[in-house]
Amino acid sequence: GAVDNGEVGGVTYDDFLAMFYPSGYTNDNTGNPIVVPPSHMMIRTIIESDQKSYQWFAPSGINRGAIDNATAVGYVDVSGDFITASLPQSTRDVMAQNGKVNPLATLNGVGIVNYGNYTRAQAASSLDRINVARLVAYLRRQLAILAQPYLFEPNDSTTRLAIKNAA
Repeated sequence: GAVDNGEVGGVTYDDFLAMFYPSGYTNDNTGNPIVVPPSHMMIRTIIESDQKSYQWFAPSGINRGAIDNATAVGYVDVSGDFITASLPQSTRDVMAQNGKVNPLATLNGVGIVNYGNYTRAQAASSLDRINVARLVAYLRRQLAILAQPYLFEPNDSTTRLAIKNAA
């Protein structure tokens, strides 16, 4: 519902966008403790997930959603202190179902884990999942590469058959 930065809510929207909560606590390159946005943790998590599997596997859960570049998750309060936030199952469910915000949870014996797979797509479909949206993006890119040699060729059955066979 936010329309500008500083307001409560997300101001950016795209069907392929994913939002995560909360922020992470880690160290910078010189060892100083810092608070990082959840996107900082998720970029690394998605890269590591891709090294274990394909883009169309969800970067979530214990196997592919483990977050290892933060020691805690939480938020910065009004006084500037980092407050560790434990997200119980009930909170994670509300975040995922109502707001499509993917919770970053601390699980006992496991550590910090991405516990969601939602995109911000408003319509309920398979595209409201990160792994499916990434598969679509991958296929679009691969098909664009495949179709390059057929640009400016006649739109006839021979060209369409050649593209079909190439695909």
